[in-house]
Amino acid sequence: MARSLRVSPEYIDQVNTALQRHGYPSQQSLANAVKISLSTVASFLNGIPIDSESFIKLSNRLGLDWREIAYEASENTPTQSSRLIRLKKQQNGLQQAWDTQHEKVCRIGNDLIIETVTENKFKLEKQLKEEKTKLTNLEAELEQIEKEIESTLPTKIPEQTIQISLLETQLKKQEASPFITGTPITRPRDFFGREKELKRLFNLLKRHPLQNAAIIGKKRSGKTSLLHYLKNITTTPTEQLRPGQKSDWLPHPETYKWVFVDLQDARMQSREGLLKHILESLNFKVPAPCDLDHFMDGVSENLSSPTVILLDEIGVGLQRCPELDDSFWESLRSLATNHTRGNLAFILSTPESPIDLAHNTGHSSPFFNIFGYTAFLGALTEAEAQELIASSPIPFADEDVKWILACSQCQPLLLQILCRERLFSLEEGENDYSWRDEGLIQIKPFADLLDEKSQGKNESTSN
Repeated sequence: MARSLRVSPEYIDQVNTALQRHGYPSQQSLANAVKISLSTVASFLNGIPIDSESFIKLSNRLGLDWREIAYEASENTPTQSSRLIRLKKQQNGLQQAWDTQHEKVCRIGNDLIIETVTENKFKLEKQLKEEKTKLTNLEAELEQIEKEIESTLPTKIPEQTIQISLLETQLKKQEASPFITGTPITRPRDFFGREKELKRLFNLLKRHPLQNAAIIGKKRSGKTSLLHYLKNITTTPTEQLRPGQKSDWLPHPETYKWVFVDLQDARMQSREGLLKHILESLNFKVPAPCDLDHFMDGVSENLSSPTVILLDEIGVGLQRCPELDDSFWESLRSLATNHTRGNLAFILSTPESPIDLAHNTGHSSPFFNIFGYTAFLGALTEAEAQELIASSPIPFADEDVKWILACSQCQPLLLQILCRERLFSLEEGENDYSWRDEGLIQIKPFADLLDEKSQGKNESTSN
């Protein structure tokens, strides 16, 4: 294998888009996740040669085929390199102009939706038509530049000359866990149920103005997984979903921006850290200093697309973060209600109602009064639970399915644990009921998810 690989210029934009799509708001966050230096990540994202092992690792982390995007670092001649750099600069300039124009078209489109005066609607329709023409012209220029870049590219590395490294072999052999119990579910295909809650939540988000919502549930009830699902399902390619899995929840999902905030993350527990994370996730310029005033100005002036900020573990922010005081939350409320033209909504997760949570932690901000809809997470429906069980790569006997449904009471976490134990026993060729005993031991720490009557009953139903 070549000692060094780089991202081909034609794929640099795709690679950088994958960074955001996979939930990495910054280069540093990707570097931390992969345990590779920031300078190596920056070189990878900008088409600068790096060692092949790091190249493959980063490509796999971003869901990219490294063979497709890679070129040997030694293949470019100086003339080719300089021409590619010049063309790439032109492409980047045009792309920025296209992005700005696209934002303008979206903003006018949103204004047109809410405008009620006929004369004003006519003016907006005329303006929208003119701006769309400009956008089309920019697209034509971009296509021309892309053709020139393609004609300048060196010959791609022949696949037969590349020996697959041990690292890649190991990564390919890793199978996705069919039942997930220790971490939040982030891949939409692994998420089951919550159809009622999803319908209500997306209905709040698909119409103007966007509306706020709270997701309430006990610990380990699936609140964080639901937030990730909201963020990812509408833009996940069909081939990465289960057959028939619904993803068309929004009319124009590509126009939406999503920001996931984990308030258990220490970096999110300071005012500056949280504001910086939101701005970076929106691809807005981070001001210096990154204080509340500059943040409010930046968002109110630049936010023109539907945007949803997902606040996970809001209780931690209220209990442990003195910088996130009432004035901070009041500013966010003002931003959503008065300064973003109906394009901003908050969805938070909490074990209790936002108003009660604020009261119990000594906060009085009106921010916690803006959540007009509450989704209460309890058990899945039996049909949803059976769909989860049926996803096992080895089918379960009807008797086992009934036992799992009864002992889990259709609680997602308990379903996952019991299914995991049954699958493991089948893979090991075990034919007795010992997996049930082990399953009951494994769900015991989460007995608070069950009603009191069934806790004692489960202990006598293992065989």
